[in-house]
Amino acid sequence: MHETRAELDELQRLLARSLDGASGHLRAVYQADSERPHTLDAEQLVRVLTGMCTLAVSSVTARGEPRVSGADGHFLHGRWIFGTDRSAAKARHLAARPGISAAHLRGDDLGVFTHGTAVPISPPDADGPDAAEWPAVHEHLIAHYGESPMNWGEVVYYRIEPRWMTAYCSDPAKLLAEA
Repeated sequence: MHETRAELDELQRLLARSLDGASGHLRAVYQADSERPHTLDAEQLVRVLTGMCTLAVSSVTARGEPRVSGADGHFLHGRWIFGTDRSAAKARHLAARPGISAAHLRGDDLGVFTHGTAVPISPPDADGPDAAEWPAVHEHLIAHYGESPMNWGEVVYYRIEPRWMTAYCSDPAKLLAEA
């Protein structure tokens, strides 16, 4: 777990606000059993989102057409971090239109859905306060991959600044016991 108490509190407010503002259908799916809701709170979520989590990342073309692709996601400080090659269509889309949606799915057990803005955090793309987080993220990535992913080509890393996030979990007790 990489989150501070303040980051957990912020994540909890985001999760609550997102579910409160969701459609009636979505709220019914997450709260189908009032005794045992099908969702996770912030502390539970960070317990299960450890290591690398495969993300389905959606960007938008210049013609407004959605495109989805896979990316290695890392949940750090209550935000998704992911990278791609600078020459990838996803990187070009996000440079022009930074709106993004991402989903992490584990069968029917877990679904984390996020909508927000992709913010470049790796040099030389990041300026100002966004650049300050890069050294710690880079250290995490080196520890995970055993080398710097910046050695793999012209790589750019993003933080998803979420406006909306929900966490569906069919059986929270079971998933948390396995975490």
